[in-house]
Amino acid sequence: MRLSLHLPELFVALFEHLQDDAGMNQLTAFDAAELFRAEPLDYVSVSTGDVAYRRVGTGPDVLFVHGWPVSGATFRTLLPHLVDQVTCHVIDLPGTGSSRFRPDASFSIGSHIEAVRAVVDQQDLDDVAVVGHDSGGLIARHAMAGDGRLRAMGLIDTEQPQGLSWRFKSFLYGSKLPAFGAVFGRLAGSPTLRRNGLAFGKVFHDRDLLDGEFDEFFLQVLANDDRILAAATTMIRSFDTDYVDQLEALHHQIDIPTVLIWGEHDAFFPRHWAEEMVEQFEDARLEVIEAAGLFSHEERPEAVAEALLTVLL
Repeated sequence: MRLSLHLPELFVALFEHLQDDAGMNQLTAFDAAELFRAEPLDYVSVSTGDVAYRRVGTGPDVLFVHGWPVSGATFRTLLPHLVDQVTCHVIDLPGTGSSRFRPDASFSIGSHIEAVRAVVDQQDLDDVAVVGHDSGGLIARHAMAGDGRLRAMGLIDTEQPQGLSWRFKSFLYGSKLPAFGAVFGRLAGSPTLRRNGLAFGKVFHDRDLLDGEFDEFFLQVLANDDRILAAATTMIRSFDTDYVDQLEALHHQIDIPTVLIWGEHDAFFPRHWAEEMVEQFEDARLEVIEAAGLFSHEERPEAVAEALLTVLL
């Protein structure tokens, strides 16, 4: 049965009904995607707008923080492999997905760090694990390092204290150009142009994954929603590399179980830097996901979920 996209309450009620006597959650990949096609049930007010907030699953609390230029929907592929064991709190940071924000809002790493802290505070997440992907991992570390409420951490293909790769820097330098937003939106909307290695062609090991749901949730939004594109442009233009420089010091403050999960073919955050970075944590290990790139959790969700659950429970 296909549920109305305008009835998220009914969707969640059905999800809860589908739990069997053993407490296992019957969430399919289609159900997980529908969760992000529907409006969120709740919002968390922050300085730059309202964070869209979705909760699904049973068990210990886990907060998911997405990166740039996507939204919480990037975790849709993971949810079916996690919700029978943990409660997943998935957010859309202001300027992305279903979040609400003013047209003149200014987005930055700093404002997103404040937003993550606000979610943890307002949702009373007093014993929480945090999973961050891409810049979401950078944001999560700055938001939660040394926080007594943090139980565990999962970092998926994210910034490293050694610096930024040339591919990452190319986006930063390109964002300073006046026409960056228009060009970026055009690249996102073109099935041919976006496959170029200097555009989105290297985010997946399997470039066919640029089509389908990734196209629906992220690329077409960037191509057709001027507000989301402007927010993404503002965010990348304001990227402060000082937050990257501070990572090693933060890592020494993270003394809870941590797993670093890396796509074997990640072209943005070098795997060998991740191998060096893992030594900076008190209790961490690295899991390399074969046949995967930057979005390893979308390419190989079952393998990534298995690695995450070793620390999330």
